[in-house]
Amino acid sequence: MIFDWEFAAEILPQFGPALWITIQATMAGTAIALTLGLVLALLRRSPATPVAWCTAGFIEFVRSTPLLVQLYFLFYVLPEFGIKLSPFATGALGLGLHYAAYCSEVYRAGIESIPRGQWEAAAALNLGRIRTLTRIIVPQAIPPVVPALGNYVIAMFKDTPLLSAITVLELLQTAKIIGAETFRYVEALTLVGILFLALSLASAAGVRRLEHRLRRED
Repeated sequence: MIFDWEFAAEILPQFGPALWITIQATMAGTAIALTLGLVLALLRRSPATPVAWCTAGFIEFVRSTPLLVQLYFLFYVLPEFGIKLSPFATGALGLGLHYAAYCSEVYRAGIESIPRGQWEAAAALNLGRIRTLTRIIVPQAIPPVVPALGNYVIAMFKDTPLLSAITVLELLQTAKIIGAETFRYVEALTLVGILFLALSLASAAGVRRLEHRLRRED
């Protein structure tokens, strides 16, 4: 099948709403992943052993199971317990929970890279654990791990096609619908690939710019 540029230009506007849904899902998932990931990293370092063990178990469970299975569980199983979310909310939550487990390990590596002397200095100043973490440790730990966190954000964006499995009308699902209606998949899927490539490159450039800015501030 020869690529038809006129047909591609004709169907391109149909990807606008789907692209916006994809971006929204990525942004919502990123907010959940970055926030929850930091919470999980701190809980894993909790002096309360049961809390640390339970947190570690949750992280390993999420990291060891496929995202698609987690999405199916949230979408089809949770309603059996009275928790029913919209497909979009389920997808954003699934992405956020899945990547929070990975981000937590990045945060943990950043926190553990802080010299022990920083903790000792905080203790000498009679600072509590919470103030030590929020005022001294975390602000120093996050800037060096921004590139790794950015990589997971980009990976999350590229995983949004999995949301089509729970009826979210994102880019891939839109392409599949267009293909089913017109029996032309080449143009639709090519446009999806180009859109993902363009936004992934733009996101990577944004992460590099943020990294350079943080380095200059240091």
